[in-house]
Amino acid sequence: MISLRLFPSRAIAAYTVRLFLTRSFAVLLALVLILMMLDLLGESGKILAVPGNGDAELWRYVGLRIPLLIARFLPFSVLLGTLIAFVGLNQHSEVVAMKAAGVSAHQMLAPLIIASIVIAGALFAFNETIVVKSTRVVTAWTDNDYKPIPPDTGIVDNVWLMDGEDLIRAGHVAGSGNRFHADNVRIYDRTGGALERVIRADRATPVPGSGKWLLDNVQIYDANMNVVVHKPRLLALDGVTPQQLTLAKVDPTELDYFTLKQRIGELERAGRPTDEAKAGLAHKISGPLSTVLMPLLAAVAAFGLARSGQVLVRACLGMALGFAYFVADNFSLAMGNVGTYPPLVAAWAPFLLFLLIGETVLMRTEE
Repeated sequence: MISLRLFPSRAIAAYTVRLFLTRSFAVLLALVLILMMLDLLGESGKILAVPGNGDAELWRYVGLRIPLLIARFLPFSVLLGTLIAFVGLNQHSEVVAMKAAGVSAHQMLAPLIIASIVIAGALFAFNETIVVKSTRVVTAWTDNDYKPIPPDTGIVDNVWLMDGEDLIRAGHVAGSGNRFHADNVRIYDRTGGALERVIRADRATPVPGSGKWLLDNVQIYDANMNVVVHKPRLLALDGVTPQQLTLAKVDPTELDYFTLKQRIGELERAGRPTDEAKAGLAHKISGPLSTVLMPLLAAVAAFGLARSGQVLVRACLGMALGFAYFVADNFSLAMGNVGTYPPLVAAWAPFLLFLLIGETVLMRTEE
């Protein structure tokens, strides 16, 4: 007789969760180490090519990239870890023994689902406290060709803004209030679509009450005269507000949940598109929750007799379902970023679709 309790045995629950966690984190460790070494091989030459950079900068890059790799590949590691654990249980006939004792497929999965929910919560907190900061800094550092960047908080890098016909680019925008500033500023002064001047400045700070910005260490290239003029300071960017620069680039991967929600409100008040930001906001919840799906999608490897010779086929099917989810999730999010899908649909449709697929496969084959 099949028990109706969620956990028919505390010992079985603890045993399966231990297998699940050890395999998942072992896969995550292996993936992060391999991918970090490959990434470092590709970037170390660029880092060391900058005068003054050395071993400390290499280790800094590793420290910034590892949280990003963990956040990206933790759900995939949970999928592979679950598959490894289930294949082992199947091959040693432990699944058969549990089913003979009246344990249903859902009861076998229940402890793993609970553990996955805990992992999802930890991943969300990890993303909000560490990953967004690492993403913001490593992106700014990479865009600056691994040259030193100011250690300010709230860094926004590689900002482009259209002011009438003029194009404005800021390498870095950081600070708040009286400390707000933009570094590595380029102003492309155009008239009738033709380039007239290129103004370069090391730093630009807004002048309170004037609506203008004070540019420091200015270099002006006159395209008509083909001459370069240097000035220590220059007033420019009349009418450009700090908010325009901060809202010119709202990257959900570089902002925590509540800051991103605040930026969405600012974008709406400014009449700017918000589809990408709203999809990213919703994905901050659905992304970590994808770990909850992985045991369900991998469960197909747990059942069926090992002596039937189909264990490998079942494991490949579970892996294919997991891969299909990640592909669908990325595709849906891309469609949401360009406004093709509504933001909530873009973030949640793959999760709900594969939840139904996994549950259907489990019910039709085992329950």
